[in-house]
Amino acid sequence: MIMTDIEKTQYFDGKKVRTVWDEEKQEWFFSIVDVCGVLTDQPTHERARNYWKVLKNRLVKEGSEVVTKCNRLKMVAEDGKTRYTDAANCLLCSV
Repeated sequence: MIMTDIEKTQYFDGKKVRTVWDEEKQEWFFSIVDVCGVLTDQPTHERARNYWKVLKNRLVKEGSEVVTKCNRLKMVAEDGKTRYTDAANCLLCSV
């Protein structure tokens, strides 16, 4: 997967969702932690990360393919450093 330097913070209901553009596939990938935080109305990024961690473990135990289709992409974290985070494209979100 070839990623460009195009990273963008988008907003959903006024909350940040980190995204990155895949030039090769011509599609956006979204931070799953950020999406979980928005959809479950988590008050902090830490709580959103913990929510995703627990959910991810449950999905793995159930044998869900959703987790195996997640990409680990580098995105800018809250501390300004670039770190790997689970990301999904719109197609995975509709599974």
